[in-house]
Amino acid sequence: MAILTIRKAGDPVLKKKAEPVASIDRKIKQLLDDMSQTMYQADGVGLAAPQVGVSQRIIVVDVGEGLIELVNPVITAKEGSLVSMEGCLSVPGIFGDVERCASVTVEGYNRHKKKVRISAEGLLAKALQHEIDHLEGILFIELAKTLHKEQS
Repeated sequence: MAILTIRKAGDPVLKKKAEPVASIDRKIKQLLDDMSQTMYQADGVGLAAPQVGVSQRIIVVDVGEGLIELVNPVITAKEGSLVSMEGCLSVPGIFGDVERCASVTVEGYNRHKKKVRISAEGLLAKALQHEIDHLEGILFIELAKTLHKEQS
């Protein structure tokens, strides 16, 4: 496993719509391993492949309930609305209030090529929406109602 370089706002890969993954092979499984290690090393709760320079539809999320790896994730249902503070490993030191759906259902594939469905609310719902936005080339700072710099 390897720690990958997290791309920062302004990097063109973060603005591209990511390509679907055609096949979950050894290379994709290695990327999932490297992404999760990178996320944990950076103290994040989620990471999308474009954030490490790979324009493919892959995310990893862990909000303290265990690692979730999703290939080609899609939000299939959403409900409610919630505004809360967000940050991003690609936009260090900046936080903002973002309106998200309060609950979502996300479908995708795990590393074993099995289709999975996740129903989420709270922090997990927010993290899944945030990472899937990365796959669409959207950064949270574009959605934020307010932005704040981290106080040092």
